[in-house]
Amino acid sequence: QVQLVESGGGLVQAGGSLTLSCAVSRTLFSMRFISWYRQAPGNQRESVATITYGGTTTYASSVKGRFTISKDNAEDTVYLQMTNLQPEDTAIYYCYTNYEYRDYWGQGTQVTVSS
Repeated sequence: QVQLVESGGGLVQAGGSLTLSCAVSRTLFSMRFISWYRQAPGNQRESVATITYGGTTTYASSVKGRFTISKDNAEDTVYLQMTNLQPEDTAIYYCYTNYEYRDYWGQGTQVTVSS
């Protein structure tokens, strides 16, 4: 079992920044990867960024250069630093992983960007 708890969402003006946190109930040393997904109203859930056990990162093209995923192994927490936010970034942001062949999702945190 893995529990993922997101925090840090909120309302921000276009051009602003937010940092999301994902607290993981298991040591990050046991996790192959942690990803951030987002889902806007009426849209499918989409991958935003992923960080692997070894620290390799990947990003969706829409956020590359603006978002940074990182992790703190001592705190078992994964972060998503978001800069230059735009209204199209408005969505619920979820933490996700697959552990022992099971999918785990957090409850999500709302990010709203006003124009």
